[in-house]
Amino acid sequence: MSASSERPGVISWFELPAGDFDRAVGFYEAVLGVALRREEIGGEPLAVFPYQRPGTGGAVVARDAMRPGADGALVYLAYHDGLAAAMARVEPAGGRLLGPKVELPPGMGGFALALDTEGNRIGLHAV
Repeated sequence: MSASSERPGVISWFELPAGDFDRAVGFYEAVLGVALRREEIGGEPLAVFPYQRPGTGGAVVARDAMRPGADGALVYLAYHDGLAAAMARVEPAGGRLLGPKVELPPGMGGFALALDTEGNRIGLHAV
């Protein structure tokens, strides 16, 4: 495959660690206005964000080997009903906004950074 060939997205899955699983799931459900699907794999709980295949999926996880933190990976979560609405729900849901909305070039929308209830830094993105 040449470098100029179209390829599917590089990210296939992401996991956001939670110290308090129920609190973290409630935060994402409140901010994004979606229901996460709770499951258990290998005795460990996870709550899967809604997604369609093919596409990137992800989950909030409670795993001893993973610790929440603001200095780790930065995941941008898509929000389709206006970024201001999602931003307005961050603090009432127990998170903290890390700054104002950042406008991207035309056609790319904007984003805002926040900390979730567990201390993970996340991006909220809307086109």
